[in-house]
Amino acid sequence: MTFDELLRASDASQDLVMPDSWSQGRATFGGLTAALMFERMQHLVTEGRAMRSMQVSFVGPVAPEVAASFEAELLREGRAVSQVQGRIVQNGETRLVCLASFGGDRDSEVQVDALPAPETTPVSQCQGLDYIEGVTPQFIQQIEMRWAFGNLPFSGKGGRELGGWMQFRKPPETFSDAHIIALVDAWPPAVLPYVKQRVRTSSLSWALDIVHPRPVMEPGDWLLYKASIDQAGAGYGHTQAGIWTERGELVALSRQTVTVFG
Repeated sequence: MTFDELLRASDASQDLVMPDSWSQGRATFGGLTAALMFERMQHLVTEGRAMRSMQVSFVGPVAPEVAASFEAELLREGRAVSQVQGRIVQNGETRLVCLASFGGDRDSEVQVDALPAPETTPVSQCQGLDYIEGVTPQFIQQIEMRWAFGNLPFSGKGGRELGGWMQFRKPPETFSDAHIIALVDAWPPAVLPYVKQRVRTSSLSWALDIVHPRPVMEPGDWLLYKASIDQAGAGYGHTQAGIWTERGELVALSRQTVTVFG
């Protein structure tokens, strides 16, 4: 199933089975589960309030090919801001918890332009990350990435930066916030170039801010992702990332805590 097909299925039913083609090891790709949870949550919010910030805790793996329940609750709706909580339950256990803040525009004297996008190699000249059965995660069949920053995972070469260009292999019908959420989480943790052998990693928590007014994006547009390591040690890594359009417009800011099993 494509991402758009899963979005429509999520809107139609509280329970959903994630296909194995979107898996990442023993779990469903975290960007997909977070995006589908967001899709359910945004329907509870007053029209015209954009998602400003989202915090996700990956409590446990959401297994593919097993029914999962998506539950959303409006916690509070003020004059400008709505707070919504979401939860994915599978086999009677909580697997994901999400809190999102949706806000309408306010009059303000504060106006600060975003920092410029980093200089990088054009997407046409960047190395692609192809899907290799048994080597790369299954969801790479759905999302295309072109390497632009840093060294490859498991190269042992280290480096504090990682990232590049990304898009859906099959262009979506529209480019919504849900599509941004799914794409941003596709990149491997920035700590993986430090190890020489394949080790397991997982996202522990994720915070994502989407900038509004959001730049105009059309289906098939590439987004640029660049992550940097703040600190890593004792089996955990702390990273931050920026996401931009091909025109250099800031789209989103991301922070993650990842666990490293090796």
